[in-house]
Amino acid sequence: MKKWNLIVDVAACTNCNLCTLANQDEHVGNEFPGYAAAMPRHGHRWIDIKAKERGHGPVMDVVYLPVMCQHCDDAPCMDAAKDNAVRKRDDGIVIIDPVKAKGQKAIADACPYGAIQWNEEAQIPQHWIFDAHLLDRGWEQPRCVQVCVTGALKAIKVSDEEMFRLKREQGLEELQPESGTKPRVHYKNLRRSTHEFIGGTIIATTNGITDCVDGAKITLEFEDGSVAETASDNYGEFKFDGLKPGGAYQIKISADGFPPKSHSIALNKSIYLGRIELTA
Repeated sequence: MKKWNLIVDVAACTNCNLCTLANQDEHVGNEFPGYAAAMPRHGHRWIDIKAKERGHGPVMDVVYLPVMCQHCDDAPCMDAAKDNAVRKRDDGIVIIDPVKAKGQKAIADACPYGAIQWNEEAQIPQHWIFDAHLLDRGWEQPRCVQVCVTGALKAIKVSDEEMFRLKREQGLEELQPESGTKPRVHYKNLRRSTHEFIGGTIIATTNGITDCVDGAKITLEFEDGSVAETASDNYGEFKFDGLKPGGAYQIKISADGFPPKSHSIALNKSIYLGRIELTA
């Protein structure tokens, strides 16, 4: 049968927080029996956008990663729940029963994504319910998807076979594959959040004039001997992205009329090498 999935494009998220606000507007002060109790006015973000800065000026970026309940097929919260307080619907959506789950803080503690939040006043665990209460009334999309102006969020209801095909074709990834929860939230361009980059600016001085080098060849050699190549732009800048942190890399730079230069880098986080000057 067809089941709900959410696709999150990390590269398209601009941290506008409309998804978060729409979810709060739906749930703050509103109870939906059988689905969710009211969200607290303060302190809860069932859709939380996490920011990560990479590098520093002039070669830097900020990545925004929306994190919410992953509606896992092998949900740890279900294993931690007593009295069937957490159930998996046939359409893939996970629901925490607001009555049965009362007092069960272990449900919130079990989530490896930190997506289930504990309502101290009501003494219940709460999460983003995929707007199941609206979908059951005929809505075609959750509210967070409706308000996303950049298209960073997309909800689809397809068979598991179709979702597997889409994951393969679009390069979709799990947020924390090591958790082994089989989530129904799939991320596109996730490497912008989980991986790092190496960047720099190539300059050269000729006849006493220092200028940017356009078209310099930059080669990046990985620990396993594999190689990636790029060229500096008209500002002399270059960038290798999607690099695994903790790896050892070597950069080699060559340009017509200049002897080559090289740098060895132990990459822990994204780095801007600064201005690299070629000398004749």
